[in-house]
Amino acid sequence: MRADLICGPHAVLAALTKNPARIEGVWLSTGRRDARGAEVERAARAAGAPVHRVERDELDVMAPGLRHQGVVARLRPGAAAGAPSFEEFLTHLPERPLLLVLDGVQDPHNLGACLRSAGAAGAHAVIVPKDNSAPLSAVARKSASGAAETVPLFRVTNLARALDALKDAGVWLVGASHDAEKTLYETDLTPPAALVLGGEGKGLRRLTRERCDILARIPMAGTVGSLNVSVAAGICLFEAVRQRRGPR
Repeated sequence: MRADLICGPHAVLAALTKNPARIEGVWLSTGRRDARGAEVERAARAAGAPVHRVERDELDVMAPGLRHQGVVARLRPGAAAGAPSFEEFLTHLPERPLLLVLDGVQDPHNLGACLRSAGAAGAHAVIVPKDNSAPLSAVARKSASGAAETVPLFRVTNLARALDALKDAGVWLVGASHDAEKTLYETDLTPPAALVLGGEGKGLRRLTRERCDILARIPMAGTVGSLNVSVAAGICLFEAVRQRRGPR
């Protein structure tokens, strides 16, 4: 899947607003003359990105199989260059970080949805293994609905070592597991924390599980015994948000 494209008006507008220097150009369908399309065009011109009006068929060829809604942006080659590394991020952790670790999420829709939940919850970063994760493709970016441009995503070569580094930095590792004794709602998420979730179907891998300081489960109330990973991520993140805000 193309990793140099951003599709859809919301995701493209977020990229133009948050990281305009990364955008090489914007392509708009000739039929996209609504207010949202005009907003994207204004943002592109303000960012100095060339705007191309083309037929929708041309966008279909440019972004095959992607739901672009008549709006496509292309990232500059090496657009990620200059972004902080995971090691640099660790040296500048916020006072009470909230992080999301995804151990082997393979579906780009799920990766994007997890990024979206992380962005909505104010998480400081998402961390994934370099070789066992969905790419940040155009599909993932669109599912993220703009969060791919605002939430740092770190791809680490060795997830187990990255988790050790987080622990050394004082971050509490909370793993989500269906067979945990404690529920998520019995778990203190107010300290510096990384919520660790496994991939689709397999859950946490052994080395990842062993490094967690505590395991917690989301209690099920019905007959279905599991949740989609992006749904589980949202529940975990917003439980942390609820606890950190305190009683109201």
